[in-house]
Amino acid sequence: MLNPTTFVPLKIIASGIALPAHKVLSVDLDKQLNKPSGYVEKRSGIRWRYHASNSDSQAELAAEAIHDALIRHHIDPSTVDALICASAIPVQALPCSAAHILAHSKLSSGIACFDINASCVSYLSALQVAGGLLATHQYQRIAIVSADIASRGIDWDHEESSLIFGDGAACTLVERGDGKSGILAFRLETYPEGLDLCEIRAGGTRCNPRSGMEPSDFLFHMKGKPLFKMASAMVEDFMHKILSQAGVSLTQIDTVVPHQASHLSLEHMRKRLGVTAEQLVDIYATRGNQVAASIPSALHDAIMTDRFYGKSHVMLVGTAAGLALSAMVLVP
Repeated sequence: MLNPTTFVPLKIIASGIALPAHKVLSVDLDKQLNKPSGYVEKRSGIRWRYHASNSDSQAELAAEAIHDALIRHHIDPSTVDALICASAIPVQALPCSAAHILAHSKLSSGIACFDINASCVSYLSALQVAGGLLATHQYQRIAIVSADIASRGIDWDHEESSLIFGDGAACTLVERGDGKSGILAFRLETYPEGLDLCEIRAGGTRCNPRSGMEPSDFLFHMKGKPLFKMASAMVEDFMHKILSQAGVSLTQIDTVVPHQASHLSLEHMRKRLGVTAEQLVDIYATRGNQVAASIPSALHDAIMTDRFYGKSHVMLVGTAAGLALSAMVLVP
């Protein structure tokens, strides 16, 4: 039975994705990095991923995902009255990325636009906020889009992180619905002890020409082993808390949509957390880690493969820089 005091009515009515044109095979990276054939796939668990060119626009990629969702479901762009960008990396410092995306989209000028950034789990926070806004009836239909061009921040001298990233965008359109579908539970925990385990230092006020910076400050930095150790030590207790909050067991979750962080993180879900192959949505081998776009991209895949609508419970879950852990249990 749904708890009327915690259940947030929300209906996902459409989804769409966009990918850059350039498909990067792991065998091509073998050659680029002067590695033996099969090395990159073995190390990363990825067969191919997509990388944007240096001239590609993140805002345009996001707009393509919005249009894909609109076209797939025959939705008039003028019926969308708010846009939330839920990306990990902004287009620029100011104005917000949502404004840039709106400029490239077919959505109406003048609608509400803003960004939500919780790194790789930004989409979950955006869904929760959208549910609250829809509850006020001020907005009737909200587009949530995540788009990240991770390849532009790759440090090719750091093997562990350089092999895992792909670029892409994903969008969902949400309404309040009839009250039968929605958010059963949402949880976001942040542990700043892990601040330096996963970061891009430049792009804000911390590292800039006046405060001092190095070219490497614009690249992605990850301390893989400490990061995995810290996250894996917390995730089992975190999963227990979100399931208790939702009032369901893991066996009652039909589909688990995780952040596609790495092949190790997905294996951890299977082996340590007991998520079955039937439950788990795994698109990592052909997308890589798409940062904030990972979860909504995997959700789109779940929708397209009949693993979302008609199910009793779906969980979205991931870890992120911060160190953050987030999860949401949805009634589709």
